[in-house]
Amino acid sequence: MTEVWVFHGAGGRLTSGVFASRLQAEEFIELYRLTGTLTKYPVGVSAYDWAIQEKLFEPKKPEHYEAGFIQRFTTASQEHYHYEEGQPA
Repeated sequence: MTEVWVFHGAGGRLTSGVFASRLQAEEFIELYRLTGTLTKYPVGVSAYDWAIQEKLFEPKKPEHYEAGFIQRFTTASQEHYHYEEGQPA
């Protein structure tokens, strides 16, 4: 499965970068001394569906099937790293 690295800056509502490798993303983060989270995402599948496929999440409540829940879904099970002013936190 193809994967990408997505950087979300602290306080940002939208992604500020998508990268083909962790190294490429970390060069960007370090260059601009950014603070935020770098997360690996599979391509072609949502985080919600991926977590279900990997048996990391099981919908149990009716709201787990609602658009509002799915569109905000994240999981700490995805590989991710935190940075402060361009350095690993």
